[in-house]
Amino acid sequence: MVGVDEAGLWAAELESVFARVAGRFSRVDLGWRMRDNVRGLLAPVGRKNGWQLAEYAGHHGPAGFQHLLNGATWDADAVRDDVQDYVSEELGCPGGVLIVDDTGFLKKGTSSAGVQRQYSGTAGRTENCQIGVFAAYASPKGRALVDRELYLPKSWTGDTGRCRAAGIPGNRGFATKGELARAMILRALASPLPIAWVTGDCAYGQEWRMRRTLEEAGVGYVLAVPKSQQLHAPFGRIDHAIAQAPEEAWERMSCDDGAKGPRLYDWAAARLPAIDVFDGDAPTHERWILARRSMARPDETAYYMAYAPNGATVGDLVRVAGSRWAIEEAFQAAKNECGLDQYEVRRYPGWYRHITLAMLAHAFLAALAARTIEKGAAETTPPASSLSPWQRSGGSWMFSFPAPSPATAPPHTP
Repeated sequence: MVGVDEAGLWAAELESVFARVAGRFSRVDLGWRMRDNVRGLLAPVGRKNGWQLAEYAGHHGPAGFQHLLNGATWDADAVRDDVQDYVSEELGCPGGVLIVDDTGFLKKGTSSAGVQRQYSGTAGRTENCQIGVFAAYASPKGRALVDRELYLPKSWTGDTGRCRAAGIPGNRGFATKGELARAMILRALASPLPIAWVTGDCAYGQEWRMRRTLEEAGVGYVLAVPKSQQLHAPFGRIDHAIAQAPEEAWERMSCDDGAKGPRLYDWAAARLPAIDVFDGDAPTHERWILARRSMARPDETAYYMAYAPNGATVGDLVRVAGSRWAIEEAFQAAKNECGLDQYEVRRYPGWYRHITLAMLAHAFLAALAARTIEKGAAETTPPASSLSPWQRSGGSWMFSFPAPSPATAPPHTP
């Protein structure tokens, strides 16, 4: 049960959050509606739709909230920037991780912007839904959603009339989920958020442009990739490279704490040689390959490409890989506690406005929780092996293409 003093502190903190974004609403009545809306999103309301939020706020009906989300003039992207500033102040740490992923929103009909039958990882099957691509920020202090984009399938971007009816801007063309994630990453890197790493699943990790963007920015990453991912010449596929790892290269480590305790897996990692054309004479970062093997089902292996500052350890990579679950936890919390998925808006601007206000509410909860949360990361060093492309170099493994013997070496070409 929350005490009177604690409730007063929460109320004061929420007012400070409202003050932070108040300037984005040019009219006083819109500012008050925004406050009532966010308070409702934070409240124990059965379903956080327009009618029930209006009833909780004491309004005669949902018209005011509907106008706030669909008709009023205010910039949801500016509020998103305020959310990023707030999360930076409350959760920011030098080793912070930005996580990209998508989530589905089940919908009926064909009118909601971006809706169609498409695969939803949230449902685990093809459903009639919208897909939102999100970025979350995670640090030892906590995690919060900091950006969002609505994925528009080609069935939408190729139909001008349909887009116009849903309020989709005329300049919004088709973009893959990876391209939307890359745009959010660039925005986050330009924000005050202290980002040392980026992670995501293989839908995003296989995007070569995304990885190269991060390398050019000097930002580390640990990104899942499919088993068919090609390494730079002459190493071939990542699953073939990992298959050559000696058993002593695998180390059992926890990548994070889950609901049932540490998430233990077997991990193998090896550094790759520098790429001269990209890295120059004195590279500050190194590329790695990383694999995660299930203890219960050893035939199930996940693969990662990584880019880490010189001196990074396997434990660092494992920690970053494990932080990807933070966005799943943020989705669950934002949906369960802040109504992220309980909207009834159909038009494109309304989606961004509702999602942004739900993100603001979730960031507030994350900031409150951050004051009591502390986390640490484990660090281990794998053992060595000699006869393999996997060679030990200092405290880590190096995957190097074996030099050809004189008998098999190709003739010199001038």
